[in-house]
Amino acid sequence: MPRVYVALGSNLGDREQMLRRALAELAAEPGIELVACSSFRETDPVGYLDQPRFLNAAAVLDTELPARDLLGRLLDVERGLGRTRAGPPLGPRTIDLDLLLYGDETIAEPGLQVPHPRLHERTFVLEPLAELEPDLIVPGRGPVKDLLAALD
Repeated sequence: MPRVYVALGSNLGDREQMLRRALAELAAEPGIELVACSSFRETDPVGYLDQPRFLNAAAVLDTELPARDLLGRLLDVERGLGRTRAGPPLGPRTIDLDLLLYGDETIAEPGLQVPHPRLHERTFVLEPLAELEPDLIVPGRGPVKDLLAALD
């Protein structure tokens, strides 16, 4: 079973409750086992700055689902928790679930890029990953702890 890493973020409504609900829904999904979750951390928005601060975390999952099916489940959870894609790109959202890593695979398909193409640029993603597993290797980029150190 591949070990999978997912980023979670929310900046609308009860952000902590939204992250907890997303985690609970993922854990209840057939074929997905929630292994661990980082602590929650408040972060500033990136890209589109005129919006509330985010609450972010990362989760470790084991899954028997293929990457494309897992992405579909992540999107289903987002929709079920009120996520819409209206508004500016990178704008406010009730919940955001990003597939960061799927085992040690590199996937480049329409609508599915693994590792996540901006993972190595985002402190708000690297910090929770480093908390969970500092020696985690991002294919093509190196250890999470090194990627995080390069952003300091």
